[in-house]
Amino acid sequence: MGTSPFPGPLPDQLPRLADSYFLRSKAVVEQHGDVTVTYAIFMRRPVLSAPDMAINWLKAMMAHRQQEVKIDLRHPEGSWVGAGQPICYITGSLANLVDLETVFLQRIGAASVAAYNAHAMCSTLPNVAFLAMDARHCAGTDMAELMAYGASVGSKVAQKKDHAVGFIGSSTDHTAPFFGATRGRGTMPHALIGYAGSTLEAAQLYRQTFPNEPLTVLVDYFGKEITDSLAVADAFRDMAAAGQLSVRLDTHGGRYCEGLDVQESYAVLDRNKPEAIRAYRTDGELKNLIGTGVSAAATWHLREQLNKHGFDQVKIVCSSGFGPEKCRVFALADAPVNLIGSGSYLPNQWSETYATADIISYDGVSRVKKGREFLIP
Repeated sequence: MGTSPFPGPLPDQLPRLADSYFLRSKAVVEQHGDVTVTYAIFMRRPVLSAPDMAINWLKAMMAHRQQEVKIDLRHPEGSWVGAGQPICYITGSLANLVDLETVFLQRIGAASVAAYNAHAMCSTLPNVAFLAMDARHCAGTDMAELMAYGASVGSKVAQKKDHAVGFIGSSTDHTAPFFGATRGRGTMPHALIGYAGSTLEAAQLYRQTFPNEPLTVLVDYFGKEITDSLAVADAFRDMAAAGQLSVRLDTHGGRYCEGLDVQESYAVLDRNKPEAIRAYRTDGELKNLIGTGVSAAATWHLREQLNKHGFDQVKIVCSSGFGPEKCRVFALADAPVNLIGSGSYLPNQWSETYATADIISYDGVSRVKKGREFLIP
């Protein structure tokens, strides 16, 4: 991102970011003689290959050092990679590659898992748009870039193979270009509702400030998702009729959406998608169907009430806890959601994102640590 030729840490930053044992290895090799090595880069779980940010950084670093590097990319961007299958092989000077491993692995593993999860979400709900809202869940700008990049890779695969709508943007200007946009998307956080004192007043203030933009209104702040949705739709009837008004469910997981409890949640699904209740397999899936928070039943409940009052063109946006599993449940229930704001394609288990690099040859002689012979092509 930006204008720097280094899509990642700059050369003068590197020594402080590299693992010390790589720096010590570099010193040994420089003193006792360099060799040409080949690294195999792989992961321990299936992913979608998302290597470009890592490879582009590596190439820039090696060019800065006036060194040649050969990249044998076995799994191009967006292709499926099995556990243990090398994504790529990297050949070059050991003295110049060894201290780059730390940052290179940071930039390939997490992005590839994010791509896998984003693809799973988009292909499961092909008619639903997604917005990457993960920035505030990330540990800094570098991570935010990697997650947005991964989401864009997975989304493009789903768009091509499944004709999915996919990810249409992100919440920040910084990562918007990954999705072909120039600006971040979004309207209001809960704080704006608190500032205004009412959901309707917040919507009116927003409309006065941004009179030419579509409007998405958070409706769970006061626990009156239905009441406030109808009040906003009534106040903005022209926008509602034109399909320019959306209401966003972000109900806290500690309570039910207004008008629902366990019994009524079952009843809502029974009216709209009865087979969903008989198809769940786990307690987690059941909670996403009829539990507290933003459930499939809550989404159907809101859709019923909007339609009942003549607001069938008002769109529904859902957020809160959406990852591949929750998307599968919403697909099972055919939940009437138009857009999902997601930060949850970020891996739930960060240990799954760990990429590994092993040298498999030294000056053309095959040699790898015991148990990793499968990496030798």
